Amino acid sequence: MPMQIGIAGAGLLGRLLAWKLASAGHAVHVYDPAPGPGPHSECAAFTAAGLLNPIAELDCGAAQIAALGWRSLALWREWLPELPSRIAFSDHGSLLLAHSADRASAQRTLARLTALASDQPPEPLSGPTLHTLQPGLAPDLLGWLLPGEGQIHTHQAMAALHAAGSQAGVHWHWNLRVKTVAPGFLDERRFDHVFDVRGVGAREALPVRGVRGEVLWLYAPGLCLPRPLRLLHPRHRVYVVPRPDDIVVVGASEIESEDRSPVSVRTVLELLSAAYSMIPALAEARLLHSETNLRPALPDNLPLVSQQPGLSRINGLFRHGWLIAPALVEQVLDFAS
Repeated sequence: MPMQIGIAGAGLLGRLLAWKLASAGHAVHVYDPAPGPGPHSECAAFTAAGLLNPIAELDCGAAQIAALGWRSLALWREWLPELPSRIAFSDHGSLLLAHSADRASAQRTLARLTALASDQPPEPLSGPTLHTLQPGLAPDLLGWLLPGEGQIHTHQAMAALHAAGSQAGVHWHWNLRVKTVAPGFLDERRFDHVFDVRGVGAREALPVRGVRGEVLWLYAPGLCLPRPLRLLHPRHRVYVVPRPDDIVVVGASEIESEDRSPVSVRTVLELLSAAYSMIPALAEARLLHSETNLRPALPDNLPLVSQQPGLSRINGLFRHGWLIAPALVEQVLDFAS
């Protein structure tokens, strides 16, 4: 039976929920403080690089994250063709790299990943194979293929999800911040069921905090980058992610701070130095712009799915938003239906 649905938050979770619920015939209203559907300072989904890396995240995440990630990869493959515009997406693996001087620490990490990802462990690559898969790497690098991992173009996907929701009849209410959520209610508005996916905006209900993330966008014409790269480093887990039109996204920072100010000089120097150490040709890339945002995290850094009659909450996606969001949406949709 069609229901009146209210959604607090128009980030990645909110847009996925709105699209799927409206497509199922429900009347969906989405509320968000942003001025409109484009990139803005309170939506971490736009800032993310869009890595879909369940194996790599086992290094610092739980097996639960990897399981959700594999399910989400399957859902992305299923859902993306249904959207009204093409989304850049790949799932032919990523490369894990380490400088030869860091071989010992890299082997410890690889042993951990191999033990936890027994079905699809990292595949060690000989030097010639590595440099065939990724031309232009620094000669001292060691490499492993993480099979099945991928990436998604976050800006394209966010725009397409908004367009798909609009075509399905979603009512988007911008410039409107929901202050309280209760079963069947968003503030004073009454619904059959409500979804709270506000991220750091849900502080009155959950012990959520913001964790600062910083990324750099580079313009690197002619650079051949078939798949994402991640560098194992004693201090960082730096990633280099290709985008269409010769764009490369570099990131890794994870800072326990709710500061939304511009990227620090330290971050720029550390990220670019690490990226250059992997791919010397990036010395001629141009720095287009930088972004900061806050990832919503709970005390255990694990996602929360809370469900009761009239109310579903999803929060605490931390650094795993694009990796696990579809699987979490699938869970709450099954409950709400």
